[in-house]
Formats: sequence, C-alpha cells, structure tokens
Amino acid sequence: MTPNVASVSSGPSRRSFLASTAVAAAAGAGGMPLLTACSESDSGSREGTTSGKAADKLLPTYVASTIVKPDLPSKNGSAAGYTGKVDLAALASSVPDKLGTGAPLKIMSPLWGSPPKPDCAYYKALDAAAGTKITWQNQDGITYGQKLGAVLASSSIPDMVVVPGWELVGKISNAVTAKFMDLGPYLAGDKVKKYPNLAAIPSDAWRMGIFGGALRGIPMPAAPVPNIVPFYRKDVFDKKGYSVPKSADEFLSWAKEATSAKAKVWACSDMRWSAASIFGVLPAGSLGWNIGSDGKLTYRIEHPEYLEHLEWVRKLFDAGVVHPDDKANTGDAGQRFTSGQTLVYNQNMSDWYGKTTEQAHSNPDFEIDGMDYFGADGGNPTLYAGQPASIWSMIRKGASKETIENALAAANFAAAPYGTKERLYVDYGVEGTHYTVKDGAPVKNDQGLQEVNNAWALLAAPAPYLAHPDLPEITRKQVEWQQRQGAFMKKTSTFGMNIVEPSRYATLSSQFEQLEIDFVRGNKKLSDIQQAISTWKSSGGDKLRDWYKQLIDKNGSGN
Repeated sequence: MTPNVASVSSGPSRRSFLASTAVAAAAGAGGMPLLTACSESDSGSREGTTSGKAADKLLPTYVASTIVKPDLPSKNGSAAGYTGKVDLAALASSVPDKLGTGAPLKIMSPLWGSPPKPDCAYYKALDAAAGTKITWQNQDGITYGQKLGAVLASSSIPDMVVVPGWELVGKISNAVTAKFMDLGPYLAGDKVKKYPNLAAIPSDAWRMGIFGGALRGIPMPAAPVPNIVPFYRKDVFDKKGYSVPKSADEFLSWAKEATSAKAKVWACSDMRWSAASIFGVLPAGSLGWNIGSDGKLTYRIEHPEYLEHLEWVRKLFDAGVVHPDDKANTGDAGQRFTSGQTLVYNQNMSDWYGKTTEQAHSNPDFEIDGMDYFGADGGNPTLYAGQPASIWSMIRKGASKETIENALAAANFAAAPYGTKERLYVDYGVEGTHYTVKDGAPVKNDQGLQEVNNAWALLAAPAPYLAHPDLPEITRKQVEWQQRQGAFMKKTSTFGMNIVEPSRYATLSSQFEQLEIDFVRGNKKLSDIQQAISTWKSSGGDKLRDWYKQLIDKNGSGN
C-alpha cells in the first residue's frame, strides 16, 4: 500500500541525498552502543550521545508486529518486501481503540510540494480515525532548516516538531535537548506497549532517538543499505545492445560510445553520488569517521578514494558524456532521463516506482533499472551502512499530559505496519474521496495526489518495507537490489551512534560540496581541494578527530 507518489525520502532532494548515504533512509539490526556525552554547553544541551547499558534503560521494549508476513523478508539490511495483493476489505486494525482524546495539537513538519488546505478531507479523516485534532504548520522542505532554527530560538514552539537529521547542525543540534521533552516516562520499557505500533519500531532506530541522555525523538526507521541508485534506461540498453558497465573504465568507455551530441543523447548526469560508492568513499557527516586497519581514526576527505572519485567524475565531464544542463547545474535530471536525453542518472530509490508510473501511459516502452554497484577496478564494491533512523518527531518541553498523549497517539497511528487499515488511511486517505480500487490495488485520484502528502507519514514509521500493489515487480527489483548491495555493506566506527558534534565545528566541512561541484566541472583545480583539506585539518579537523577518538575510546566502536 505504498502511495502512488514518490516516497517521503525523495522529498528533500539534493540535500537529503547528500545525507542519505550518511544519515538517511535506514533500518538495521544489531544494536550498536551509543557514545556517552562528554561535555555540556552553557545552555544545558549535551554533545555526544548516550551509550551501552545506559541507553538500553531508556529504550522502549521491542514487540515485533506479526499482522502481515512479508513476501521478501529483510536480508543484508534490506527493507522487507510485499509483492502479493492485500484484501482491502479484510484489513486488520493495528489501533483497535482510538488513543487520542481529540485535544488540539499543533505540529510543524517539512513538506515538499504544495500543502493541502488546513481543513481538507484527508486531515479531517485522519483526525477522526486517530482521535486527534491536529493543526498542521507545514513548512517548505527546501528551506526547513531556516524555519526550524528560527522556531527553536523563539519562545513559541509547536506541540510537536519533525526534525530531520540533515538539519542537525549548529545551534539546532544543541537546541533539541534544550527544547524537547524526555519521552522515557511514556515510552521506556513496557510503557510503550500502550502504543503497539511504536513498540514494533526496531530498537536500533529508537537508539537514534536519544539526545542529551534522554529519549526525545520518535524515529522513522530506515534500511541501512544504499539509498542512491545508479539508474539506467534498460529499454535503450536492450535496444542498442549495451552491456551494463562493471568498472569505472568500462563506464567511461561505454559513455563515450553512447553519447551523441548531434542526436541530443548524453550518457549520464553528474555521477558524484554513485561515484562515492564505486570508489568506496566514506559517507558524509559523523559516519565519515572510521578507524582503519592501521588503528588510526580518519575522516572521509583524508582518504585517497575521496580525490579519486572526484577525478573520475571530472573525466566524465571532460569527455563530454555528461548532459550540458548537468554541467550548468540547471534543470531536472529526472526529466532528461525519461526523455532519453541521458541514459544513466543517480537518484533516490523511490524513482524506480515513481518514474515507472509517470511514464506508463505517455512512454510505454520506458523501462528503468538499477545498476549494481561495482568497485572502481571491477572488483566488489565497498559500501557503507547508513544510520537506522534520520528523521524524528519530538514533543516540546512543558506540553500538558493530554497534549503528550495525543501526540503519541498520532505517532502510533502513523507507525501502522503494512497491511492494516491505519496504513491505508495514512498512505491513501479515504476510498472514493482520495483513491479508487483498481485490480485490487488503491490508486490515488487528483484529490488524493493533492491532499495525501507526507506530513502524517513523518511522525513515525514502521520497520522499513517496500510495497507497490500495482507494480509488484518494482517492489521485487528494489528489494533484491538492496539485498545484493547489502552483501558488500560495512559499518563505520560511528554506526548506530546519534552524535551531536560541538557547535564550534558546525561549518567545518560546509565548503566541500560546492568545491566538489566546481571541481568536477573544471572550475576548480585539484590543488584547491587539497588546500581545503589542509585548511580543514588546521581549522579544527584535527581537534574534532581528538574529540571523536576520546568518545570511541571510551565507549567502543560501532563496527
């Protein structure tokens, strides 16, 4: 019952994808210890995280959902997959009794696209089903960090706020512990059993909700496998007799063969995101720190693979195989892909389904597929696990008990597992109003596409799953792709750790994204990147290394 639109994880677009290989979109198993906070700022917010047994005492008791068995169980860190049809008339209920009392509740959330009207049928229906009365304060997802920072700096904070991990920089990260309440008295241990869908969220994801020594975040679990896919036009590959490349050199050779500027066909878009995985570059953010076989703790930009992956992407640009609009960094890479102007592009996994449905009627020959990652030399790739959660909903300090309970009731409803009435409500709204049933599967109408947005879905989520009842083969391809990539996945030394870095280092690495964009396009020299790395080290990188080393030495490595 996955919605007939791109998933939540596709929303933040460029920014979240930089985060997605590092922090986003992930639900793993195997509970790694979290770091103990080692310092406390003047405002009372704490840097670091909470570890081991101390963290275990804060966690909700895990009680797995058994409502519907997946057709493709999770493997190698993949999501679970559902490929069979669900009898919509016989759906089970995961919330048999309304837990909400109907008390007013204000929630601020990012939203990508046009927000629905506050009194729309979808919001009314969800409130009636969950027993809530929510006033949504939806904010533009692209500029959400600015709004979030302003709200947290003010004295007027909504009852519940969605906090994406990629916004946890600077003062925002420290404000989280100062402004949001400890949910332990309501959710720790067996207390969570009042909210069965929250109890079914994996413990690894809950660990990521510990901020400043307390359980403050209700998580959206995500699979730790790569979320960025090197998509290719399988229909064109088959027609032209192209073989899918298996090494960096093969890719460049194929790209030169496939490109014809005269025919307005270029091999690919900017491949930086995929190149990072091809060359085994560590993720960005806190996951970019890792202790190597030599026992040294290093950051991603200090490794030779970091420069190598950028130099390879520059070769693609220099060879003229990248679409000119990608070089100019304008337009929509997805549209260039579906129109046949580019044959390969990297994007969030949700495009596998999204582009297939988008092109179904206007371009029936269109077929999208995902390349398996290969090592740069043609061997096995080295891929790194993402974090088990990277988006949380949080409740403001000082909220009344009734407000807290209604917020938790809303989160519990939003976390309903696949194959339940509540999941259908969240993902599709009301039959006849927001969707119709075609061949046993729900299909959104125009009102559904407008009103059934990702606001409710961001409050919480069940264990990671994929399901497209109208296109079960896409589900199978997605899950099997994840499983194959997961076989080569490694955890870094900070896996499973929700780390709040000292605010003095908040902008230390901020210049690298633009430098990478400029370098691969030939606008910066390799020496510019090398100088930036040296400046990073002398301006705080080495001190930040010492900070991480102290934490890891004290608490153990995440891998």
